[in-house]
Amino acid sequence: MLTIAQQLLPNNTLSYLAFRIACLDTLERIVLAGQFGPDAAEGFGFLTDVPFLRAVPPHVQLDLLSETWQKHSRRERLDADLVDESVLYAVCETAARIAEQEPRQFTGWAKFGPRRLSLPSQAGLPDKLRQVHLALPNEGDFLLISQFEDLPPFESLSLKAEFGLEPSKCEAMFEALGRWHVSPGFAGRLSGLLTDREIAQAVMVVQSTVRVRLPSYPQA
Repeated sequence: MLTIAQQLLPNNTLSYLAFRIACLDTLERIVLAGQFGPDAAEGFGFLTDVPFLRAVPPHVQLDLLSETWQKHSRRERLDADLVDESVLYAVCETAARIAEQEPRQFTGWAKFGPRRLSLPSQAGLPDKLRQVHLALPNEGDFLLISQFEDLPPFESLSLKAEFGLEPSKCEAMFEALGRWHVSPGFAGRLSGLLTDREIAQAVMVVQSTVRVRLPSYPQA
């Protein structure tokens, strides 16, 4: 269970849909980008909604999504860091946008996942998805960090202090920005979000993108 400012992120249909739709959309875009050469698989993905993390490679975005999803799925309460807050914000915004612009695609991805569910009414669904993150008491610090990137160090520290943004809180964001490889256990962390067949396909897509060997996952 993931908590933000001590408030629990509900583990319900809407939060599940937000993570699932954003994951599948990013996977699809990686596949499409792969048709145009290895350099095409950059500069897109659900996390581009967070300015500071726009340069994170799409396969790493999926890895970060899997880590936040795993925290959300566990029984014990875990405090979200700024990366978790970024992922939650971005998956909700991405899913809401697809519900608005590609409702048939949204419905297809939603209906054939590991959860058998009745979709909420399409009317108002984008707003409901955005409310998943808007209803939580986070201060949006993950959106502020990019404003300090081009400032001299002293001025940056001064402004961060003014906004109450502790430098230690930013470490996870800088670490995410510097990642290239997918961490071990990627497939297992997607359990409950994708079907077995989708997980196997996701691993194949990521392997072909980064040309590294990840733990295998059995075909459905």
